[in-house]
Amino acid sequence: MTKTKLRLLIVMMLIGTVTIKAQKIIHDAEQEILLEQYGVQWAKQDQDIDKKLKALEKKFGKKPNIVHIMWDDNSFGEVGIEAFNKIRGFDTPRLNKMGEDGITFTRMYTEPSCTPTRAAALTGRLAVRSGMHTVSFPPEGAGLPAEEVTIAEILSEAGYNTGFVGKGHQGDIEEAHLQNQGFDEATFSMYNQFPPAMWHHQGQAAGMSIGYEKDMYEKKYLVDQTWRPYGYIMDITAKKGGKARETLPPTLENYRKTIEIHQELALDYINRKADDDKPFYLAYWPNVYDLMRVGQETTTSNSTAFAQNMDRLDRHVGEILDLLKEKGIAENTLVIAMADNGPMVEVPAAMYQVVFNGGKGDYREGGIRVAAFAEWPGVIEPGTYVGDIITVHDLFTTFARLGGAMDKIPTDRIIDGVDQTATFLYGDAQSRRDYYHIYTGPYHAATIKQQYKRVWIGGRPGLVKNDFYDLYQDPREMRGMMAQFLWAWGPFDMVKKRHDLMNKKYPFTPTRHGIPFEGIENLRPESIQFQETVKKTMNTGK
Repeated sequence: MTKTKLRLLIVMMLIGTVTIKAQKIIHDAEQEILLEQYGVQWAKQDQDIDKKLKALEKKFGKKPNIVHIMWDDNSFGEVGIEAFNKIRGFDTPRLNKMGEDGITFTRMYTEPSCTPTRAAALTGRLAVRSGMHTVSFPPEGAGLPAEEVTIAEILSEAGYNTGFVGKGHQGDIEEAHLQNQGFDEATFSMYNQFPPAMWHHQGQAAGMSIGYEKDMYEKKYLVDQTWRPYGYIMDITAKKGGKARETLPPTLENYRKTIEIHQELALDYINRKADDDKPFYLAYWPNVYDLMRVGQETTTSNSTAFAQNMDRLDRHVGEILDLLKEKGIAENTLVIAMADNGPMVEVPAAMYQVVFNGGKGDYREGGIRVAAFAEWPGVIEPGTYVGDIITVHDLFTTFARLGGAMDKIPTDRIIDGVDQTATFLYGDAQSRRDYYHIYTGPYHAATIKQQYKRVWIGGRPGLVKNDFYDLYQDPREMRGMMAQFLWAWGPFDMVKKRHDLMNKKYPFTPTRHGIPFEGIENLRPESIQFQETVKKTMNTGK
């Protein structure tokens, strides 16, 4: 241990902000460097943070409730900022008001797609570390490993009620079911929402999908009629440690019902837990998108189903915020509302970037820099704009800090999330990170350090190999630069080298495979056939 680290440990122990176990949390190498630079300063700040949190707990009789709302595929600026509402032709007054009453994050980074971001939020780790680096579609036969430790498990151990509603998207094997990942109660989808939203006759007619329905079978040479995943399951529900049951079979009509059912379940959860002696953590990750215009009214100037989805999302977020105030618990509840990644630009007439280039699946800012807001009346200063880097992984560690559960965080693996409580309590320029490693699938695609980004893939291998960007001067990443960043070549190489060495010391977990739908009690015949097909595939060659 260096003298700096020893001095920091002594200071933090003396002021009582951390336990020995909490000090053993393993962060990426870059965070350790920041800790050496700012650890003493942060430790003193943590003393004040602890006083504030203890005062709040004394005032309300329990630790704060936490509501994390996260939806799909939204461009930064599309919601929550009135000026951009006017550009896009639809309004989000409740999210706008949330930003006015709390924090608008301008550099909230996620993973590039939905399954990875959700895994990152649950575990506080880069999704590549748990094997959850690609999007889950049926037939998956894979999912979040049981040995991953989720924020629901940590907060449960610290005395919280934990609930999940919406899009889990952590795969279809039993160990990945969210009631087996720490949630007391969970109603959730195992896959992306696009199957029930697009895999049907109406979806084909609108050009949203091709070849799924029987009327688009190859007519002359058809042999295998079991190839298409007709038996997938849209939505299941379960209690902690119990078996799951399918709620509704997958149809467009049922998918639309599910969107409203999930909203009612989220509201019901808050109603039931508001007066409980224990605080609650609610992950409400709604299935937002219904991109079929048929059956939907058009009330916005944008005149698309996508805009109607944003209108409904905004209304639903408003209902959550209103209920917290009605139940008298808003001042003891942190609410975070955010997108999970950038827009899926392949979907016609639906999703577009307002500010950045790139979209879902991309390492560019448009894929990973999302709309995000936080509200906590009496704690967060209204009208706060935060320009710091904060990532979805940080929510894991921050929620653990707020819930008094830092000592529950596992210490045998890298935790990428850092405690950002200071950012929520004090606002801008308080972040405890200035870097982010971006993975697209299993590939380390780019690294951000301060305002600069270096891309590790693509580029011009015969000349400079990598592109550099100044995200203030070129936020749309229009022009990859080299000569101006010769000074940064070596420092970025060292950042990557340190990261690679840590990864070597703590290897990634391979993607976990298994049999889909095990642990679901009421399987339909087509789901059983679907499951048997996967079993045969897994047994091939044995």
